[in-house]
Amino acid sequence: MKYVDGFITPVPTENKDAFLNSARLAAKVFLEHGALEYVDCWGVEAPYGKQTSFPRAVKLQENETVCFSWIVWKSKEIRDNGMKKVRQDPRMHPDQLEIPFDQIFDHQRMIVGEFEMVAHTVAE
Repeated sequence: MKYVDGFITPVPTENKDAFLNSARLAAKVFLEHGALEYVDCWGVEAPYGKQTSFPRAVKLQENETVCFSWIVWKSKEIRDNGMKKVRQDPRMHPDQLEIPFDQIFDHQRMIVGEFEMVAHTVAE
């Protein structure tokens, strides 16, 4: 069964280019280590809800944009092995990055989760 890592991330709007550059690098590394898909989305219409919303979930601040991302793996086992390799990959080490991830966005307000994919339908 396919397995998904999901992320909701608050990113300072001024860091959009750095976020996109880091996403390109991360996509390459994750795909090399077994991911089937790597997707990063820049928020366009993510309203601040009365009770719940993406912005509320990450305590979005003024001049930030909420981003929604996911990584698809063939299975949890492949994901666990792939994530271990990604963490060990020197290209992901902060010293090797143009701008370290922790300088692009606030990890403490990032929401992460692992999910089993139970339905997936695509247009033909």
